[in-house]
Amino acid sequence: MHILLLGGTTEARRLAESLHGTARVTTSLAGRVAAPRLPPGEVRIGGFGGAEGLARWLREHQVDAVIDATHPFADTISSNAARAAAEAHVPLLALRRPGWAPVDGDDWHPVDTLAQAAEAARALGRRIFLTTGRMGLASFAHVTDAWFLLRSVDPPEPPFPPRLEVLLDRGPFTLPGEREVLRRHAIDVLVTKDSGAAATAPKLRAAREAGLPVVLIRRPPAPEGVPVARTVEEAAAWAATLVAGRRR
Repeated sequence: MHILLLGGTTEARRLAESLHGTARVTTSLAGRVAAPRLPPGEVRIGGFGGAEGLARWLREHQVDAVIDATHPFADTISSNAARAAAEAHVPLLALRRPGWAPVDGDDWHPVDTLAQAAEAARALGRRIFLTTGRMGLASFAHVTDAWFLLRSVDPPEPPFPPRLEVLLDRGPFTLPGEREVLRRHAIDVLVTKDSGAAATAPKLRAAREAGLPVVLIRRPPAPEGVPVARTVEEAAAWAATLVAGRRR
């Protein structure tokens, strides 16, 4: 049985490890990170050429199932996966970790887009910590009356805000480390996406402790009609059921 795993997340890597040896697994990575952590099994890097290209790849490589374990905000590939799986008549599962939930003391300002986040952040502070990734930096490029600290795995490319400092780092991040970033850079507002990852959650606690507002970008929903697993274990069980069915 051949499973295409659309990856790039910690959960995708863990799922590839769980499925290794039970089925043929090909993990697809977008190629946006210069030195990604590679999972076990086969790996391909790069796009497919839209939904039509992905459907063609599924047929040509005799894929029996697709698991979309991309980042919760990778809505383009998730939409393409839903269309391609339907066209190729291949079962599809979305693996989506739960989002974050506020607790007492949080000062969250939810928005739906990066553009809205830029306007909300500039209204809340002038020293802004961006943890939204380098790909969406253009949405903040027009903001000239604030200073930005961007944390990113790889250096960003323009356009970006004129007053920008880049902190190259890769999670998981610790609470003491996040406290130090906020203190050292005199941050007065945090901007982040509701990725829901435990590895990046300490920044929310650090912001809460410091009494800082957080502009939180809501995640897009999974494509309509696509079943969703919340944990790696649920996704592995779904795949195991398909594998067992193939062996009968």
